[in-house]
Amino acid sequence: MCCQCINRREFMGASASLAVGAAGLIHVALAEAQPSYFSTAEWDPAKPFLSIGKALRVQPVLMYRLPTRKEMSSWKSWGGVQTEAAANEEAQRIAKELEDLAKRAPFPMTIQPVIHVTSPEEASASAAKESDATIIYPATGSGAMLTACVPDRGAIVFVRHKSGPVYYWYEALSTKYLKTANDCESADKKLCVEDVVVDDPDELLWRLRALYAVANFKGTRIVALGGAMGKYAGDAPKIAREKYGFDIVEVSYDDLGKRIESAMADPVAMQRAEEWTQQYLKLPGTTLETERPFVVNSFVLYGLFKQIMQEHETSFFTIKDCMGTIMPMSKTTACLTLQLLNDEGYGAFCESDFVVVPTGVFLRHLTGQPVFMHNSTFPHNAMVTCAHCTGPRRMNGDRYEPARIVTHYESEFGAAPKVEMPIGQELSFVNPEYTTGRWVGIRGTVESNPYYDICRSQQDVRVHGEWKKLLNEVRDSHWMMVYGDHLDAIGYAAPRIGISWDNISGDARMA
Repeated sequence: MCCQCINRREFMGASASLAVGAAGLIHVALAEAQPSYFSTAEWDPAKPFLSIGKALRVQPVLMYRLPTRKEMSSWKSWGGVQTEAAANEEAQRIAKELEDLAKRAPFPMTIQPVIHVTSPEEASASAAKESDATIIYPATGSGAMLTACVPDRGAIVFVRHKSGPVYYWYEALSTKYLKTANDCESADKKLCVEDVVVDDPDELLWRLRALYAVANFKGTRIVALGGAMGKYAGDAPKIAREKYGFDIVEVSYDDLGKRIESAMADPVAMQRAEEWTQQYLKLPGTTLETERPFVVNSFVLYGLFKQIMQEHETSFFTIKDCMGTIMPMSKTTACLTLQLLNDEGYGAFCESDFVVVPTGVFLRHLTGQPVFMHNSTFPHNAMVTCAHCTGPRRMNGDRYEPARIVTHYESEFGAAPKVEMPIGQELSFVNPEYTTGRWVGIRGTVESNPYYDICRSQQDVRVHGEWKKLLNEVRDSHWMMVYGDHLDAIGYAAPRIGISWDNISGDARMA
């Protein structure tokens, strides 16, 4: 499938001889140079993929009512939590299960102490508790208690069938309390049928992962070098600011030009870029098919882009006029640089297209993996081609895919990666409908890595599901791609960020 791929542990061994051989000369050169940002900057492909985003604060709520025995009368409901001792045991079980879940979650979670709720008043108090996600465990209790437990932002409901003492609400949950697809706008219901999990911790985990992405997506700060725009939708930056709370920091090319001029006159910066180029070209599966100085200059840009992000305290970056303005001042293209940032764990996108940038930010938080922004093509025979010159190599967050380092296609200049993705690799895509607030979800698999006369990183992808629906979605637009199947989680999060979701590939879990 991918015999030339390398993960970070393998790279450490492969690069050891290079590091030992070069360390002495580099150390002397840096010690004699003037202080520079590059003297402390690092690029290390063996480092673990960067974790970004704040931890998800999870509030578990155990809901129950203690019954009183009445002779010759029905005095208790269904359920195995009928005493205070049983409730305490269940709270301990919940805490242990969530602790285990947090240990294997691919994102940080903080589990708050279990709140015991035995009345509507206690339920209302629990709903006011500050957190990012509430999980209600309704062992017994009334409908009024259940409704009062739900914060305005909604909640997940976990009921037991076989995983512990059976819950009354495993039977009692109904559309009286839950929204369906037909009444999702109903103001008096905050819970949806998709919010219910029965027994399965994995079902709970992907919902929490979606809520983690929601919590970190809203209010994102992102640097927009050269300004912000939207492909075929000029209002895209405005929508990103007003709807999602994005803080778009626009950095001028005048500022970047001064930084480039300074860096290229700085022996420390250039030595660092040379060193990093050596390391990069030693990555197994890497073939250089452009001029080496283009790669060196790409690492200069890498250091400067990181410096700008650090100054503005963000992990997200996009660049406008990347197919023109930046080339004469940097003597390269930004293509390879954006790949380097994505492979390290940042979110870095070309063209400053805020029609699609929000989806890239969201998917980066959701998946914990790099996101590939690419052009779409006209679908035919369940096939589309995905192509751009900035494809990440570390798409699963660990392994580096093989890549040929060639020129940027349209200019035949600079350094751009042609990344080879494994044949059969499952992919998820999001295709935003301009700024209407509607996202289209697509699932597919890689069929080939051709070399057409188009953008360099390119894959022919087999579309799963009702592919002909894509005929009505052709917009000459950018899509976002990630490894794996994440469509359920995206759909679960969509209404929480004001998005209408249309999954043309169907529900994978029901297949």
